[in-house]
Amino acid sequence: MKPEDNKPVKPVSKVSNLKWKRLFAKKWFFPAVYLAAAALILSLVWWYQGAQDSGVTKPNTGWEQELKQEEPIAKTEPMKAPADSGSKALETMGYYDETASEKTKEASLVKYANTYWPHSGLDYTRKDGKTFGVLAAMSGKVVRVEENPLTGNQVEIEHKDGLVTVYQSLADVSVKKGESVSQGEPIAKAGRNNFEKEAGIHLHFEVRKDGESVNPAKFLGKQ
Repeated sequence: MKPEDNKPVKPVSKVSNLKWKRLFAKKWFFPAVYLAAAALILSLVWWYQGAQDSGVTKPNTGWEQELKQEEPIAKTEPMKAPADSGSKALETMGYYDETASEKTKEASLVKYANTYWPHSGLDYTRKDGKTFGVLAAMSGKVVRVEENPLTGNQVEIEHKDGLVTVYQSLADVSVKKGESVSQGEPIAKAGRNNFEKEAGIHLHFEVRKDGESVNPAKFLGKQ
């Protein structure tokens, strides 16, 4: 054995500490640690975002519930009568409802060309027979303005949730197709038509849901 082989061996712990001290002394050590930590944080953020987008359920912290409670609840407009309230126009004929009594159904039939037709809306008329203002029952977009040989001048307004309000037997129409109107805005005046000739000057008002006529009374005054 050589003499140098008899040198005392340094403890392992001291050698390890010496290596760490030398590593810490390197100029690049701490910047490298910061970069690695930043990369880890970014990776976690990207993972969290990906989990959120993919619909993965996140732990409930309670904040979500508080935010939901603070969000305002959107409400739809309550439908209003299409006749100017100052005109004192009254409802004179109702919607033909198959579930109504025989007397009510009989009162909701329109006679035209010697045939009785179910009434598909509500009619408004003044007692003195004069014209009156016709108003938009709800805010929406005008999708049709035309003159029909039977129902007279007609306006259709499209609203949310598949609702369309229809105004027939009009005179002096003041809106055009493509225009947006607000609830209560004047769109025409009551006039005459050939289908309900005996009704004289009146407004025929319909509500259609997904293309089908429904009873307007179920929507008037309700959200």
